[in-house]
Amino acid sequence: MVLDFNRLKATVQHNCHIADAQHAGDYTLCTYLMKMRELYRWEQGLEYDAPLTNDEVGQWVRAREAVWETLEDSDFEALPFASGLLDPFANEAVNQTLLPEGYIYSGGLGRKSAPHFFLGELLEHHQHHDYTVLISGREYARDLTSPPAMTRGTTIFVRKESLRRMIWERVQEWRWNRIDNAMGRALAHYPLDEDLEGALDQLVDDQIETLLLHEVGEVAAGQGIEQDWQALLMAVSGTRAELQLRAIRDNLADALETLPHLVEKQQAQTLHFYFATYSSMRRDLDPGLYGAYQDWVAAPSGLQSLEQAVTRSQRHWHAVMREALSLVALQPDGLARAVSELVDKQRLVKEN
Repeated sequence: MVLDFNRLKATVQHNCHIADAQHAGDYTLCTYLMKMRELYRWEQGLEYDAPLTNDEVGQWVRAREAVWETLEDSDFEALPFASGLLDPFANEAVNQTLLPEGYIYSGGLGRKSAPHFFLGELLEHHQHHDYTVLISGREYARDLTSPPAMTRGTTIFVRKESLRRMIWERVQEWRWNRIDNAMGRALAHYPLDEDLEGALDQLVDDQIETLLLHEVGEVAAGQGIEQDWQALLMAVSGTRAELQLRAIRDNLADALETLPHLVEKQQAQTLHFYFATYSSMRRDLDPGLYGAYQDWVAAPSGLQSLEQAVTRSQRHWHAVMREALSLVALQPDGLARAVSELVDKQRLVKEN
C-alpha cells in the first residue's frame, strides 16, 4: 500500500476536532450532551447499551472541550498522500486513491455552513440511476455531528455506522417512556427486546433505501436553482431562516422521491419510522402531511389521503422555494426576516 493510513486517519480526525471546536456550540445543551455521550462510546469502542457513569463521561467531555479551545481558530490541514497533499474538501481526488484501498472519505459543509469530515471502511460502491453510491461501515475518523447521509455532486455517501448510532439514539429515547406514537408503531415491527443487535441491523437496512431516496430527492429539488439556493443559504446562515429553507427543501425532496416510493411499497414500518423522525419544524410547515399520516393510522387500508397530501406538497414547496429565491433581489436588507415571514405564511394545512 502506498498510503500511510495512520497518518491520514490522524489528519482527518484533527480536522474533525477543528470542525467540532467551531460548531459544537450550535446545539442545544440537551442535544449536545447526548451527542457527546455517543461520541464517547464511539471513541472508546463501547456497545450502544454499555452503562456509562456521569464521572467518566464528564471528565472526558471536559478534556475534549479543553482540546477544542486550542483549535477554534485553526485552519483545516491538507490530507497527506504519497502523491502529495490534497485539499480536505477535494472528495473526488481523495477517493480516487482511497476507494481501491477499501476506504471512503467525505468532506463538505452542512447546516450553518458547518464542515463535516469522515473516514471509513468502504462496504459498497454501486450506481443508483445517475448517482454513484458509496456506503461505509466502520468509521475511523468522525466529528460530533456525523450525518448519516450526504450528497456531493452526483455521489451519495451513506454512513452505516452513523445511521446505526442515530437509530439507536431514537430507539433509546423511545424506550425510556414507550409511548404510543409513530416511533412506537415502527419499532413494534422489530424484536428489540429479544435481539437488540439483530433488530438494529434490520432497522438500518430498512432505512438505507429511505436515505438514498431522500438524497436523490434533494438533488431533484435543487434542479436548475442549486447555485442560487446555496447562495441564499449562505446569506442567511446561522438564522432561523436557514433552518426553514432547509426544512422546505427536505419537504420537497421527500415529496418528490421518498414518500411516493414508501407509499407505493406500503411497508408499515418504514412509513411509521419516516413520520417518527419527521422534525418538528418540518411538521409545523406541513401539518397537512402529518394529518394525512394520522388518517392512515386510523384507517390503514386506505392511503388516498396521504397520496393526495404528497402531491400537494410537491407543487407547494416547489413554488415556495422559488418565491424565497426572489427575495434576494427584492429585499437584500433584512433578508433572513423576509424569508422567515414568507415561510411562516406558506404553511401547508390539511384540506377539509
